[in-house]
Amino acid sequence: MHETFYRKKLDGRVAIVTGASSGIGKAVARELSRANIKIVMAARRKDVLEELQNELVESVVVDGDITDVDMPQKLLCKALDTYGRCDIVVHAAGILHSGMIDDVDINEMCNMVRINFEASVRISYEVLKHFKKTGSGHLIHLSSILGTKVRPGNGVYAGTKYAIEALVEALRMELAGTKIQISAIEPGVTITELHNNIPVHPTKALGISTPLQPEDVASCIGFILHQPDHVRIPVMMILPGEQCI
Repeated sequence: MHETFYRKKLDGRVAIVTGASSGIGKAVARELSRANIKIVMAARRKDVLEELQNELVESVVVDGDITDVDMPQKLLCKALDTYGRCDIVVHAAGILHSGMIDDVDINEMCNMVRINFEASVRISYEVLKHFKKTGSGHLIHLSSILGTKVRPGNGVYAGTKYAIEALVEALRMELAGTKIQISAIEPGVTITELHNNIPVHPTKALGISTPLQPEDVASCIGFILHQPDHVRIPVMMILPGEQCI
């Protein structure tokens, strides 16, 4: 019965998913497609997106840099031109660059700020202006457990996630009483490409033998979207059982 209700609730909806070429974004695209949601997928790697497109029920691809100031409007226009509507946006694009004071590449850090937070600001306001015109919609930002805590060498990355938390909370308050929803997802250690360039993987540093998989996070996002319209889930933290941070 629940599966039938979920499918009916989301059937025919249209979602934009950024960062869809890998990790959590890719898993989210698959999860939403299983609910008969039409997907506009965004990332820089067009070939990977097109490969994923073959798996999904109905989707289109938009390749490009998420920091392009025109990207949010481009994504929204693609959804409206192709499917005539946009109901859900899952903003999963992001990178991780960390380092101690003497070793850090400041340019890489500042580029991460643009990707992780500036792009989040731009897509939030572009999408929410559209949702206010249509009267409903759900924007979901991918934050992190490090949007609530910090570790040495990760101050800037954590700062971008703390900023997303503040943005989402302020926008939630502004949208209270409307049919527009906004949520922040705070995953703990998850196996994605995010940690590929880190000398010591967090699973080893934190002693986690069973980390989250992208599909675990995607299923939680599906859970949020499946809730009745009067329910709000502004923040969801998802952790592997061994993570004690």
